[in-house]
Amino acid sequence: MSDHRETKTFLYEQVARIGKSLGSPKRLELIELLSQGEKCVDQLAVEAGISIKLASAHLKELKGANLVSWRRDGKNMFYRLSDDHVADLWVALRTLAEERFHELRATMITLLSNPRELSPVSGRELLRKARKGEVVVLDVRPLAEYQTAHLPCALSIPLPELKQRISELPGDRMIVAYCRGPFCLMAKEAVGILSQEGFDAVRLEDGVAEWRARGLSLAR
Repeated sequence: MSDHRETKTFLYEQVARIGKSLGSPKRLELIELLSQGEKCVDQLAVEAGISIKLASAHLKELKGANLVSWRRDGKNMFYRLSDDHVADLWVALRTLAEERFHELRATMITLLSNPRELSPVSGRELLRKARKGEVVVLDVRPLAEYQTAHLPCALSIPLPELKQRISELPGDRMIVAYCRGPFCLMAKEAVGILSQEGFDAVRLEDGVAEWRARGLSLAR
């Protein structure tokens, strides 16, 4: 019996290593960023709003739990998720938190100042409409993230370029903008810009991680 108890304790301890590695808001943010594709430490630090030293420390913890892998290119260290299961874990964890915590739901509602800005269609219905040319799916993430993986039929116009390239978008169709997922505000800002210019624009809450977690295919 004692041997069985020790074995069970060991098994739970190994699983707990994953939970421990995720016990930091910044590590979760780094996982979300890496769900978009490989990034160097410097870039991750800037996008997460932390120092390079702190970003490296968080990445070391994630690497210790085999959630991320890395490669060196000269003086630069590049990180990526170990596999798509890590991105799926992030989506599942965030979804569970949204279901359990009123404060999180309330904050999400506050961010969504206009409920009509959310896309009325998603998933396979959105893909069907995009393929028929009834809507334009707009990816406003950085180009490197789009090139790693994007929604099928999506057009890439990074948010900083949107005002200068807005003439590339048709004015007679709904524009469905998306970015990194529900916690990312780039698509919300894009919808604001497009609406001011007279476009019928809405935001898709899903990013590539959410899209894949729903069992939908991505373009690469």
